[in-house]
Amino acid sequence: MFGAFFVYKILHLEFSVIFKEFFIKLSITAMGTFVIAQRLSGVYKYEFVSRKGKTIFTSNDFELRFECEEEIEKLKSSLERCVFMRFKSSSGKFFFRLILDGHEIAVSRRYTTQLLLQKGIDEIVKYADKAEFLDFSSAEDIFGSSE
Repeated sequence: MFGAFFVYKILHLEFSVIFKEFFIKLSITAMGTFVIAQRLSGVYKYEFVSRKGKTIFTSNDFELRFECEEEIEKLKSSLERCVFMRFKSSSGKFFFRLILDGHEIAVSRRYTTQLLLQKGIDEIVKYADKAEFLDFSSAEDIFGSSE
């Protein structure tokens, strides 16, 4: 009995170390992601999602999916020209509008503090130019039928 428990503890410890190392490496290489989706109305949008899976901003609507891809590429290549206009809502939440070449292209989620707002902006500046995009616009039945 003691031998089996001892082997279990060693295997559990090894698994924990390997698991921890995997997530450390994953968190180092992880960055934000652009996610393209289709609204119920049929128009397309994209979101920039943080490394932790939270939406940082949502784009304007597009009639065609490839327009989302084009704007993402334009945003990634001209990030240094972006302006982040900061606002405070009537409910006391903070948000920004992303302006590129004089046109508003996205609006952020609502943040409870100015510090969190700045962290969201920093994440865009740091990771957006390297971010990949995921296309969920054509995934009508992601989870399959319930039968």
